[in-house]
Amino acid sequence: MSTLAGFSGDPMSSCPVITHVNLARGFRGGERQTELLVRELAGFGVRQRIVLRAGQPLVARLKDVPGLERLPIGKPFIRHVCKVRGAFLHAHDGKGAHFAHAAHRWVGARYVLTRRVDNRPSASRQTRAMYAQAAGVAVLSRAIERVMTAYLPELGCVIIPSAAGALSVDTERAAALRRSWPGDCVVGHVGALDDSQKGQHDLIAAVRELAGRDDGWYGVFVGGGTDEAALKQAVQDSHNIAFTGHVDNVGDYLAAFDLFAFPSVHEGLGSTLLDAMQAGLPIVASAVDGIPELIAHEVNGLLVPPRDPAALAAALARLRADPVLATRLGETGRQRVAGYTAAAMAHRYLRWYETFGVPRH
Repeated sequence: MSTLAGFSGDPMSSCPVITHVNLARGFRGGERQTELLVRELAGFGVRQRIVLRAGQPLVARLKDVPGLERLPIGKPFIRHVCKVRGAFLHAHDGKGAHFAHAAHRWVGARYVLTRRVDNRPSASRQTRAMYAQAAGVAVLSRAIERVMTAYLPELGCVIIPSAAGALSVDTERAAALRRSWPGDCVVGHVGALDDSQKGQHDLIAAVRELAGRDDGWYGVFVGGGTDEAALKQAVQDSHNIAFTGHVDNVGDYLAAFDLFAFPSVHEGLGSTLLDAMQAGLPIVASAVDGIPELIAHEVNGLLVPPRDPAALAAALARLRADPVLATRLGETGRQRVAGYTAAAMAHRYLRWYETFGVPRH
């Protein structure tokens, strides 16, 4: 681990640094986007530090980033705010946002926040103050911006979308995965197994309905999460659905799928959709929140109502029955995602940081 000597209270040597804060558990979309941003900024030569929850995957994943100082901390997080005295903080998750606010109040740190979810924040005085006292708030989509403007009209947000991950693909491994799955049409899903947000029970119902008509359908769920046991219990008698748990080679799985389903109940943007688009996959997704900002119906995917397994099944069946449509949607998606790169996201953040007087170098 890079040395942390001088992290606490030392004056900045030649210029301010960006001190990221991500105190989330596990490794979900927000953590992946944090990693993409940190790596891209490092490539631009930006000096960076990051405050992390000790023992979580992001600590190890950032180990090789040149020049990055990592500060893993444990609970109570608030006792560590003295270590970022005078810093410019960028908080990437909810716990990190509260840490940044405490650091602002107690040790004079300035901070900005990225809001990734589209639910309305708590009405508590502390949470409202946390947003009101931030130097700025970035959101991933217009859907989140609308929620935040209704929550705090004077807030003012900048929209900076997520980036596609440019996931690597081992073509031989992807081919082996495809051979391991029975069926003529593999419907894939990637995401945290959290049915209240991602709607995985609806995809299970859709695949069951399709497999009841034609045994050629097969569903693959990539990821882990709080609902993993319950979802597996729901399909224990099915031969047409598999769960992989957490995997590091998501690109191989995307390359092995025929169709991609994303039946979210609510979604700030849906960065996994960017990866599916980059893989050229025909997509069926819910028409909720930020998803239509990425997926245009009949242009680069099909949109269906949330919590509607029948509509989801019908859209998937349509794509299988019309390979010309499926190919067109996939190719259009691949073209559209070209602007959602980690470099583009990092440039947007750099320009935003500079509006607060934080130079690039």
